[in-house]
Amino acid sequence: MILLPPPSPLLRHYNSLMQLETLLRRIAETPPEFFEAPFVGRSGMVHVGAVVHDTLIELGGPEPAIEQLRDFAPAKADEQERRRLRLALLTCWLLGERGFRSRDLGARALAFLTGSELRELAGLVDAPKLVADPDRREELTRLTLRALGLRPAGETAAQAQDRLATVSSVEAARLFRESQAAEQRAREVREAMARKAAQEAADKAYRE
Repeated sequence: MILLPPPSPLLRHYNSLMQLETLLRRIAETPPEFFEAPFVGRSGMVHVGAVVHDTLIELGGPEPAIEQLRDFAPAKADEQERRRLRLALLTCWLLGERGFRSRDLGARALAFLTGSELRELAGLVDAPKLVADPDRREELTRLTLRALGLRPAGETAAQAQDRLATVSSVEAARLFRESQAAEQRAREVREAMARKAAQEAADKAYRE
């Protein structure tokens, strides 16, 4: 089982503001234990639910119920679900930073850890690759801050949202899918129009 290490003393409290560079550096320095295989069924190295439990307690708020932690102890899982569990571990490491502690953030953190945003991100990147990529580190950090109702120090809410949209691989993937769908629809319209024109030409030739 992973034990969360003592938090860094570098982060100051800014009410709803957090030092982005400190959080990005924390992700970059994620210990190797957080990349171990999560327990799925009877196999694995890390009990993700236990790590999540301890993280939520440190954040403050009510202790999570066993039912709320079952999402982190699946009997079976495909590769994307395993990646989601590894990203949950990585997020717990991030949330171990001192500035998050005892701020009654447990409920919001649990909603993020079990929510669709982390699942969508897991569909695009695994934890080791996220840590190695500066944009992905920033994406996870900003997603986490937004989920907790926080933002980077020195940024307005609008600036924080704009920057998240800029680095978001999830948003880029969504726009790509929409672009592909629009292109497919346009292709279908062109093909339908071509078929209609050919049919009209054939009908005209027949009448003549």
